[in-house]
Amino acid sequence: MTHNTEKPINRRQLLAAGAAASGALAASRAFAQDAQGQPLMGDPQLPEAAAQRTGWAVVGLGTFAVGQVMPGFLAASRARMTAFVSGNPDKAAMLGQRYGVERLYSYDNYDQIADADDIECVYIVLPVGLHAEYTIRALEAGKHVLCEKPMASTSTECERMIAAARANDRRLGVAYRIHFEPTNQVAAQHIANGDLGTLRHIRCEHGFPANPQWPPHAWRLQRALAGGGSMFDIGIYGLNTALMAAAGDAVVEVSGLYSYDRSDPRFAEVEGGVDWRLRLASGAIVSGSSSYSYSPYISRQTYIGDKGNITMSPACTYYDNEGVIDTGNGPQPLGAGPAATQFASQLDGFTDAVREGLAHLTPGEMGLRDIALIEAIYASADNGGIPVTV
Repeated sequence: MTHNTEKPINRRQLLAAGAAASGALAASRAFAQDAQGQPLMGDPQLPEAAAQRTGWAVVGLGTFAVGQVMPGFLAASRARMTAFVSGNPDKAAMLGQRYGVERLYSYDNYDQIADADDIECVYIVLPVGLHAEYTIRALEAGKHVLCEKPMASTSTECERMIAAARANDRRLGVAYRIHFEPTNQVAAQHIANGDLGTLRHIRCEHGFPANPQWPPHAWRLQRALAGGGSMFDIGIYGLNTALMAAAGDAVVEVSGLYSYDRSDPRFAEVEGGVDWRLRLASGAIVSGSSSYSYSPYISRQTYIGDKGNITMSPACTYYDNEGVIDTGNGPQPLGAGPAATQFASQLDGFTDAVREGLAHLTPGEMGLRDIALIEAIYASADNGGIPVTV
């Protein structure tokens, strides 16, 4: 049996202990500070109040829209989602409840967005084969449009989209998010500053293994929806980003060769890979490869000048872009911000263009240029790689 050997505390000792504790608390309060509010200092660049932000409709609620576009709106400072357009009412309702979006449209009543004053801009996030139709209808409804890349299936469709924007006095942009991505912006600035000297060669390599069983890949293998093959979908990143870096240097000649297994059933309707080449007015060369058969995913850009070079790998992804510059003292990190900010920056950038009545940083004319170049690359490949003057 265990016995308690401690003596019980009597009433006098208890009162003494309480008095001591009260004294200690009073002493500590003598040194305490009262919580006080402070004025807002500096310029913290606060986002606009929700009611002041420009309202957007998101057209198409697929994987990219849900995974990247919508989080971009949450991080934006001047843009907000006010409507969804989808062929799946249950998904639209679920996402509307999640994001507080009450205006829900189907593709059948899409044109009714013209009556919604809280929709100023429309983001087209549909398969490529639908871009022209839904962009033009939004422009004719009086809305400004940011269209996902590639702009359309053909240069003729691109021209119709641009004409509709002009006829309705609306802004039209193509969602080339890389122009808003921090690491790519830093790389382009180094090139513009002459840190690489005279730019002589740009190399672009982009591809992934297309999986026809996965819905986000399956439509890319259908010509009616995809417009074209790997060059439309993934190779266009290399082409557009290279021309962003070589700003002002016009393309004068293109060539291409198909580089995929023609017996692969995945590529019954679209090309599965192409090696391409651009000759610029300065004499610099841009060369690249695009493929639906590369594994694992590859996204790499190399810029070579007569005084230095930049290598980026990965170069054009959503979250993980990295790069180094070497001007003779060994590779140094480019040192840029997180890649994911590109989505919010793109939305705010287009919003600013709309508010100020200016062309977007990546306007429809840029989208037309790139589709025309891809068409020329395909024309060359169809003729065994014979160069095409543009």
